[in-house]
Amino acid sequence: MKRQSIVAANWKMNGSFGLVTEMSQGLASLKLANDVTVVVCPSTPFLTALSDAFEHENMSEHVSVGAQNVSEFEKGAYTGEVSTSMLQACKVQYVILGHSERRAIFNETSTQVAHKVKAALDAGLIPILCVGESEAERAAVQTETVLASQLQPVIDEVGIERFSHIVIAYEPVWAIGTGKTASPAMAQETHEFIRSFLAKSDEKIAAKTSILYGGSVNAKNCEELFAQADIDGGLIGGASLKVDEFSVICLAAKGTQ
Repeated sequence: MKRQSIVAANWKMNGSFGLVTEMSQGLASLKLANDVTVVVCPSTPFLTALSDAFEHENMSEHVSVGAQNVSEFEKGAYTGEVSTSMLQACKVQYVILGHSERRAIFNETSTQVAHKVKAALDAGLIPILCVGESEAERAAVQTETVLASQLQPVIDEVGIERFSHIVIAYEPVWAIGTGKTASPAMAQETHEFIRSFLAKSDEKIAAKTSILYGGSVNAKNCEELFAQADIDGGLIGGASLKVDEFSVICLAAKGTQ
């Protein structure tokens, strides 16, 4: 089954209004393959500006705006948090959830991530659910156990049927921002496991769920990574801050053949 190809940019705590303009103008000229979607996820202060810039360039068909996080609560005394309705007001369509930096630095648990996924889905947002193992966990042959422990709480919370509206991003923690990258064969093996894990609950849902690879993806390695059978695009960190390099990665997305 052919799946949607997605290239998502995670700017993390970087970027500027200047980059918003540069990125929107750079992406406007791209001729993307069929069924390829580009999602740009800046920090919250730039969401509205990016949405407006994409609309100005008439890019809404193939390019979307995503947020980097959202609260599981809709409103209340949660200083510094952002709700789903606030993201909707910024014309956001996607939201990254469960990123390893949120799990490690801000102590987000898989249960909390599951609650956030439900909140996002209920608001009509598309979650980009991040899963991944540490270098020590891979060395201890715990990759599959870790991934299962991150995926199962979400299945329990929202049900496997709602994964038809969820994008999964596999990010080996040891490859994020380190320059290290899983080999295409290693990445494919792990993506295949993720799909097979979902298939235990529903084979049809598993077959059509887009699974992205993240972890030091760049213009040099993207084409080989995206050529793997179960890799449906990428979640791009540092390379997404460079318009020319990010454009190359977007053009490498396979889409429909």
